[in-house]
Parts: sequence; structure tokens; C-alpha cells
Amino acid sequence: MRKNRSSLTAAGIALARAVESEKPSDERICYDPYARQFVPGWMYLLFGFFIKSGYAELRGPGVNGFLLARERYIDDVLQNFLDEGLRQLVILGAGYDSRPYRFVFPEGIKTFEVDHPDTQADKLEKVRRIFGKIPEHVTYVSVDFNTQHLSERLLSSGYDPSLLSLFIWQGVTMYLIPEGVDATLAFVAQNSTPGSAIVFDYVYQAVLDGIQQQSEISNMRRYRFMTGEELTFGIPEGTLGRFLLSRGFQQVKDVTVEELKEAYFTGKNANRKVVGGYGIAIGKV
Repeated sequence: MRKNRSSLTAAGIALARAVESEKPSDERICYDPYARQFVPGWMYLLFGFFIKSGYAELRGPGVNGFLLARERYIDDVLQNFLDEGLRQLVILGAGYDSRPYRFVFPEGIKTFEVDHPDTQADKLEKVRRIFGKIPEHVTYVSVDFNTQHLSERLLSSGYDPSLLSLFIWQGVTMYLIPEGVDATLAFVAQNSTPGSAIVFDYVYQAVLDGIQQQSEISNMRRYRFMTGEELTFGIPEGTLGRFLLSRGFQQVKDVTVEELKEAYFTGKNANRKVVGGYGIAIGKV
């Protein structure tokens, strides 16, 4: 991400949610009533047209499908944890995530949004405009995952390691250096009560290396001069279990694109594509 500027990638993800949320309930994969308000007007008009016209799908078949399936899957994970007594939610690299505002949380649950200071400052301006004030149930923590220790920032902001917690880390790992990924996972594994978990998406190493061709990755690298966000981290396909178990997690689930398509792309959405080269991980402490 470019210095002193909010993340264009985060805005693009909100745009995908916004366009999808305009569809009838039996056609949309995910729903976010606030997404449109987090997207700059110029971006919505220009790139929203590309999505609605089908041009974006033509340029990158299945890319939008994965983004929406990822959103829906993590929504479902969060709801399952809420049903099971979640007491603390931490959204890492929150961007324009609206889960703290569109989910119903039990009274007293702690919610933290952790992100780069530039994106977070822009997010807070938009939150004030949407709700008239900053919601009291959310604590905003600014962190650069590559250069700052999550432990120092989160623990000092009121995070309680003794509470059942869920960490959501969406659309972040691929932009970090390996040391940044390891430091974050170490914090979660060492500072969470049993039963707590982290859910995150990741890109296969073969895609980053160019062995497995993927149009979205090529486009992201082509336009890196605009976003300032470089793809740097991947995990070899089929090795997630070993990767997380060696980092202190006790249970691991590796969700494939095929599983996402089977779960969400049915009925009127049966013919929509979901691009490969990605996985979604759940690591339980």
C-alpha cells in the first residue's frame, strides 16, 4: 500500500460486496448493506460498471466468485462461533470489513479492528458518516504487520487472552513477508484460550511462482504501481496442516475452492465460476 493513502485493494473488495448485495436474495452469494458506503463514488461508477457488465468476469473468470465465496464462508464461520459463545472478535487487516456493524453481537463481546493507520483513518471517517459516531463496541488498533508487533498493540488495547476468541485475517497474508505471517500466527497461538481460532485465506505458492497460471495474480502484479501492494507470501498446496500444526495450532481445516463452489454456487448461481489457486484456513488453538 502506498504511504499516506488508504488501501485501494480493500476498497475493491468492498466494491465486490456492494455490487453483489444489490442482487435479489436468491441470487447473491453474500450480503453487506454497508459496503456501498465504503466505496469511493468514482470507483463504484467505473469498476462497478465493469462487474455488472460482465467485463470483469471476462478478464478474470472466477475472480469475483472467489472473493464473494470467501466473504460468505468467513461470515458463516463467524456466525458459528457466535452461536458457540464467542466473547472476543479480532479482525486483522480489517480494511472496509463491516462485520462489526452488520452482525448481532451478544452484550459485552469485545471487538477489535486492526489495520494499517492510513486505511484505518479513512475507515473511521466513513464509519462516522454512516453511523453518526464511532461505535462504542469496537476498538480500533493501528498496526503495520510487517514492522510492528501485534502483541504490543493488541494487548495494550484491551485484548484478553482468557476469552474465547476468533481472529479474522481476510485478504492479507499474500501481501506480507514470511516473518510477518509467522509473528501474527505466533501471537494467536500463544495468546488465545483453547477453542479459539484464526480464519484466513492464502494463495498457493505455485501461483506466486508462476507455475500455476492465474489471471488475477498477473493483473495484480501488472497494476502494483497503482496499489503499492506486492504479492509476497504463499503456502504450497496441500501443506497447510503441517504449516499450522508446526506453529502451535491443534486443529486445522483447509477449505478448497471446490468446496466453496459446492457450498454456495447452487441454483441460479450454479454456472458462476470460482477461480483456483487459493485456500481458506481455519486453525484452532
